[in-house]
Amino acid sequence: MDDTFRRGPLLLLSGRANLPLAEEIGERLGSSMDTATIRRFADGELFVRIDKNARGRDVIIVQPTNAPAENMMELLLLIDAAKRASAARVTAVVPYFGYGRQDRKDQPRVAIGAKLMANLMVAAGTDRVIAIDFHQHQIQGFFDIPVDHLYAAPVFTRFFREKGLKDLVVVAPDVGSAKMARGYSKRLGATFAIIDKRRSGPNSSEVMNVVGDVEGRTCILTDDMVDTGGTIANAVHALKERGAHKVYVVATHALLSGSAVENLSAAPIEEFVVTNTIHIPEERRFPQLTVLSVGELLADAIRFVHSNESVSALFEIKEND
Repeated sequence: MDDTFRRGPLLLLSGRANLPLAEEIGERLGSSMDTATIRRFADGELFVRIDKNARGRDVIIVQPTNAPAENMMELLLLIDAAKRASAARVTAVVPYFGYGRQDRKDQPRVAIGAKLMANLMVAAGTDRVIAIDFHQHQIQGFFDIPVDHLYAAPVFTRFFREKGLKDLVVVAPDVGSAKMARGYSKRLGATFAIIDKRRSGPNSSEVMNVVGDVEGRTCILTDDMVDTGGTIANAVHALKERGAHKVYVVATHALLSGSAVENLSAAPIEEFVVTNTIHIPEERRFPQLTVLSVGELLADAIRFVHSNESVSALFEIKEND
């Protein structure tokens, strides 16, 4: 019998890391969030129970795995609970994949955290992963199961097209972000520049040079994530010093750790545009911050996966977007 007929209806679950996004996905799918009991024992140990029958169903679990580590633990326990409840298939929707920066052994005696997290998810029983903007594309290869790696670019591109900005230059904050920035520049009809920086340690860097013409131009500085905001703030100051007219910052994942709010709100940023892959509490918001939703993107991906349709259309940016 075809797998489409063996699987029952969707069972949409969520950990506690980003409930607003999970609820939005449910609304767009026309399927209310199904409840799972997640609580702690007195010693802090997590307890997870799926409150509805999961037998034979297509279980979708929405949970970004940003810090603290309990977010990953909640995801693993929910996956294990679904498999032990005889789910037909378990799909982990991980809008932000934590530990993605630890994707290689770049110094002695360090762990490759991204590979370890992938191994844990597979070992727990995940059948498929849906994620947005991995820190490095090769992380897809860390999983021995299908991965649908989506991009937030259509969401950002639509936003900036509606603004109708002129004389644009898209700026990559480093060599690693150059491919992403070139993609934005092509879709927005903008020119391209890149910042040559020297990293002195984690969350710390120094701008050495800006390659490309930014004087008198409107700059869009792109990155996949912003943590403490120090590197981005330095880049914004460097662009302004070189005559940039306005600087917009785009980042898919807004970690906003430590002094990020102070660093970014004090920088000469016109608008700091992020998505809601990570829940941003009110105390971490500031006047320049604009949060765009990836709920529609993820809901479409879940719908296509559930009905065994191709998700390739989600990678395209229509001219009328």
